[in-house]
Amino acid sequence: MPPALPDIRALLTSYLHRHPGEREALDRLLTALDTDRDPTSRSALPGHITCGAVVIDRHRRVLHIRHKASGGMLMTPGGHVAASDRTLLAAALREIEEEAGIPSDALVLTAEFQGEPIDINVHDIAPAKGEPAHEHYDVRFVFHLADNAPEVTLQTEEVTEAVWLPFDETVSPTLRDKLTASALDGVIVPANASAIIHDGAGRYLLHLRDANKPDIWEPGCWSLLGGGREPQDRTLLDTVVRELSEEAGLTVADLEPYAVENVLGTNKTRVPISVFTGRWNGDPARLPLTEGVMLAWVHPEKFPYMTMPASTRELLERHAAEHSPAPAGEPAGTAPAGSPPGTVPNVVGVHLYLEHDGQVLLGLRHPNSAYPGGSWHVPAAHCEAEAATACLVRGAYEEAGLVIDPADVDLVHTVHMREQPTDPPQIQLYFRARRWEGTPQLREPDKCVRWEWRNAKDLPEPIVPCTRAAIDGIRAGRSYTELGWER
Repeated sequence: MPPALPDIRALLTSYLHRHPGEREALDRLLTALDTDRDPTSRSALPGHITCGAVVIDRHRRVLHIRHKASGGMLMTPGGHVAASDRTLLAAALREIEEEAGIPSDALVLTAEFQGEPIDINVHDIAPAKGEPAHEHYDVRFVFHLADNAPEVTLQTEEVTEAVWLPFDETVSPTLRDKLTASALDGVIVPANASAIIHDGAGRYLLHLRDANKPDIWEPGCWSLLGGGREPQDRTLLDTVVRELSEEAGLTVADLEPYAVENVLGTNKTRVPISVFTGRWNGDPARLPLTEGVMLAWVHPEKFPYMTMPASTRELLERHAAEHSPAPAGEPAGTAPAGSPPGTVPNVVGVHLYLEHDGQVLLGLRHPNSAYPGGSWHVPAAHCEAEAATACLVRGAYEEAGLVIDPADVDLVHTVHMREQPTDPPQIQLYFRARRWEGTPQLREPDKCVRWEWRNAKDLPEPIVPCTRAAIDGIRAGRSYTELGWER
């Protein structure tokens, strides 16, 4: 079944809203949409729609192929719409897999364009194979290449070579102009947000989606509440707050970032979702549910018997395991039973190192803060029953209102220290974030009185010793420091 005319018209209308100056070039296509003819058919004359895939890697390069049908000219993958393509986007995804061996689940729609075309290129096609001269309206969709995507595998019957070119060397002039003018930087950014809502006592609020709507995400499955980012959302936290309100009239205080999960969207592309977590303990039957079938509290032991995507089940089970109470009767600060003799627990601190134009983000701790009162320090948190990167994400949001994707952080320094001979040893992990959302806020004024960007070469005093040691080590290219150990 070919793409529906109303869907094509809506796509074209949205594109022209972005690029009103191209209306004249697309006038003949607009006229064709007012008829009953299929504009994607190869027999549609004097022109018809083709579809292309613009694949970007993390180095801001675009995949080009040398296509035999084009006389050996480099071009982005693409071709005619097949009868089995339900949408123009599906045609582009099919072409990239057929010509370069890259499956849909190794591609991510960009946050800037999502399922809308980045470019519609109009070009003339010379007479060939019994076809008269005509026009192609090449609708081009843009994708990020996932980090673990397979190597390019060419369809040698049609393609002879694959080349990755920088944005400014892209062969198509119209596409080159749009890429260089875009905010695309090769980094995959989530454009969807969901929420793990739990009551703190082991129950999770889950949403049963409608099974009779095959075009929605996860039909007939139990899932998390959430949805896609919209233009009015400044951050993904705004997205999840809005979605909870719109879908269920639900307000959850103190939502915190938890993880970024990858799922498959309705078009089978990979979709990174920023997952937040928060507590609520009301009656779901009283909520004004606007989408789906029902909301219900569910205990983790029921998860294996429920229809839900494996990724959702694994995410919830991980959260449940991390937030289960410690075994009763086990004293704090002692090694678990069965540990080798002499085992001593180490306290784990997780620290956020943000650098911008040679400036490092530091907070001045409140004079009455238990630790380290009156000193400068980076955003930090003690690791609870959680992964270190989860602790980093939680601490950054709790202290400074910053939203960070765990995929965008690197461990850059470790400090193993003991402040006093009688104190428990500590492992301090310093992670650098390559990207973040938000500006530093005083979310815990009883702990921090202000945030400042300070010159990494001229750090203020007093500053927490392990933080100074870590920043000095990072600048020097060292990955490890020991403090307070007797030699």
